[in-house]
Amino acid sequence: MNFFRLHWFDMSLVLAFLTGGMILLTKLSPLSLVLWISLISLFLHQFEEYRYPGCFPGMMNTVMFSSKHPDRYPLNTNTALIVNVFIGWVAYLLAAMFGEKALWLAIATILVSVGNFFAHTFLFNVKGKTLYNPGMLTAIFLFVPISAYFGYVLIQSDLATSTDLAVGILLGIVLNYFGILKLIDWLKDEKTEYVFPKRFLLPPK
Repeated sequence: MNFFRLHWFDMSLVLAFLTGGMILLTKLSPLSLVLWISLISLFLHQFEEYRYPGCFPGMMNTVMFSSKHPDRYPLNTNTALIVNVFIGWVAYLLAAMFGEKALWLAIATILVSVGNFFAHTFLFNVKGKTLYNPGMLTAIFLFVPISAYFGYVLIQSDLATSTDLAVGILLGIVLNYFGILKLIDWLKDEKTEYVFPKRFLLPPK
């Protein structure tokens, strides 16, 4: 299991290619297509954060929390696995599979992508006084156009009801706040065994 904690993001890249191949071989509606592409964008975003350049954990712990133990506190390898795989993969996959019938779920995952765009493009850079942080490129060049096209499809086809919008927005807020920020806080432990190797940390200045 510990091997998976340190390599799930490598599997993200493999899954991105496999999902892309499936899309090429399947006839999908515009809404279904954009949701499957959204799943691919999540896989690629995670790869940028955790593998190449891959120092998102160190940036998060150092910049956002001024941690004295950036290799484990507050974000550790176990929390990263839970947030990205058991919440991220599951939510985006379910949205891709059932989003046409459960638009509220599709809306919620798109709001997670939008939240990531603002966090990576503005919050992390302002806080860290940087021009780039791991995850920013995929947030700008994948999350933004995908989210915009999703909104276009909804408006153009008049698909979403007021209930879809209300539930989707509420669930999106819950996923962004409780599924990411609060979960990191709840699972923080300075004495945890789930430590990030050195390559996940920010390079010395």
